[in-house]
Amino acid sequence: MKITQEADYGLRVVAYLSKLGPGAKLSANIISEKQNIPLRFLLKLLQKLRDANIVESFMGVKGGYALKKAPSEITLKDVIEAIEGPIYLNRCLEHPEECNNEGPEKCPVHKTLEEIQENFKNDLDSVSFQDIIDRCKE
Repeated sequence: MKITQEADYGLRVVAYLSKLGPGAKLSANIISEKQNIPLRFLLKLLQKLRDANIVESFMGVKGGYALKKAPSEITLKDVIEAIEGPIYLNRCLEHPEECNNEGPEKCPVHKTLEEIQENFKNDLDSVSFQDIIDRCKE
């Protein structure tokens, strides 16, 4: 699995907002400038993060975007799945009925990849943005 540029941007945006502290609101223009993300691309990305309840948007002169949850409540997995959708290492893990071998019950590759996938997802889910902030302070 390769993390796309969009997911990378999403991780950077949430990390940036996390470092700013609770309640910090920034306009998309400022986030775009500070994180070197094209504005049009950022706006689409922020929409996905908003739909996933990771950020919230505020209208008006003092509007902008802010985290909807504490950094300790947002994981790497949350952001990646908000951008990319569910994480699957192989298409047969997403759609077992499409297995072109002996079916997922008999395929040793399927079972092995399924275990690796679960470990990978658990690893991503075990790292919060508070953990990332704390690591940067060390």
